[in-house]
Amino acid sequence: MEYRHELKYVCTRAQLRVIKSRLSALMKNDKNADKDGRYNIRSVYFDDIYDSCMNENATGLDNRQKVRIRVYNADDSKIKLEIKYKDHGMTKKVSSDISRRLCDELTAGRDIPFCCLGKDNAFNLMYLYKKTKYIMPKVIVEYDRTVFVEKAGNVRVTFDENIRCSVKAEKLFDKSIDAVPVMNSPNHILEVKYDELLPGYIHRALNDMNLVQTAFSKYYLSRLALRGDYYDF
Repeated sequence: MEYRHELKYVCTRAQLRVIKSRLSALMKNDKNADKDGRYNIRSVYFDDIYDSCMNENATGLDNRQKVRIRVYNADDSKIKLEIKYKDHGMTKKVSSDISRRLCDELTAGRDIPFCCLGKDNAFNLMYLYKKTKYIMPKVIVEYDRTVFVEKAGNVRVTFDENIRCSVKAEKLFDKSIDAVPVMNSPNHILEVKYDELLPGYIHRALNDMNLVQTAFSKYYLSRLALRGDYYDF
């Protein structure tokens, strides 16, 4: 997968309602969402003993990467191991489907078995990072996502609401988890992802909303929240 543009904005719930109303007439809901166009996302993020991923985000280093395991609606039928790269405002992901058994091993802090290695880059990179950087699960980040999609420009506009976090990575598939709010109410995150160009009609739907752009990741904000700190946007 090639690099894509990724823009992040902090929004109030009132701003989200206006933007959703506009985009519902211009774009389609994600086919994997429920009848309200939403689904739940949980991701376990990994970092090394020096918290390098967190610190790189804090210092604004533009060439960085994150390792995570992602599930949808707390369901173990589709589990993704993902390596996400960011470079000069562009992002790409290397991902692989993994089994519940391997997921449980990794979220418990254990290694990838050598027999899993092969042609799959996500497995190989995870194995390398476990052996050289000693990465371990740090936090679960959970939120409720609404997605609009458009074929022109391969655009995805996502609304991530009620962002919360937990240190209990082993609870990834529990029906509910004890979680800490990540952002001061009523803030949420809107993300706009596209290939080469953002269609003008989508740009115009977002352009007059006084949105606050941010470079901070939900992982970084979650680690702050677990320390009792909240970034002041």
